Amino acid sequence: MTEQQPKNRLMLDAAETKKLLEEAGIPFVETRLARAKKEAASLSREIGFPVVLKIVSPDVVHKSDAGGVKAGLANTAQVLKAYTGIISNVKRKLPGARIEGIAVQKMARPGVEVIIGMSEDAQFGPFIMFGLGGIWVEVLKDITFRVIPVTAWDAAEMVREIKGFDILRGYRGQEPIDVPFLEKLIIKVSDFIEKNPQVKELDINPLVAYGKGAVAVDARIIIEPSMEGAK
Repeated sequence: MTEQQPKNRLMLDAAETKKLLEEAGIPFVETRLARAKKEAASLSREIGFPVVLKIVSPDVVHKSDAGGVKAGLANTAQVLKAYTGIISNVKRKLPGARIEGIAVQKMARPGVEVIIGMSEDAQFGPFIMFGLGGIWVEVLKDITFRVIPVTAWDAAEMVREIKGFDILRGYRGQEPIDVPFLEKLIIKVSDFIEKNPQVKELDINPLVAYGKGAVAVDARIIIEPSMEGAK
């Protein structure tokens, strides 16, 4: 079975998602779309190893669960093998999934993984979330929420309210994370949602944070096409 969205909602493809977020001021790791093995190998050489390959499909929400992610690929042979493996995994686990290609990404250097997301509440409307990201978001659930729009004060409080804030400050000698930059990104996402009411769900996860700056590695945007262009 595929992972279906409500009939009136649509998940944007990887290219559209990256374009919208970059236009909103969210840095995104270099990403190219490959529709064949040889193209994936060629793009990997252009981007520079190591790279990550990820399935691109409107029917695959959780890429890792579907076997749709291969990371740390250091040469052409590994890319070719990973491409074949990803396609095989997805077809086996989600037989009806539409496969648009494979995203080839420059592998981001290690940092602290966080999440910035957005959804809607029936009573309060759109809200934004922030917390520790990556695979830990569903396990630790260390996240905070605010109703959109958020102020600079709200953003600062959100970052400091998570239980893992000590990790961002530099736990046990680790490099402190650029907290002011994360606060600015929260505000940028809030502004983006205000200007684009057709966006009903958004997840930037992981957003890899560093001592200076941060970069989005993966993201998902779901819209209501009937509202597209509404202001």
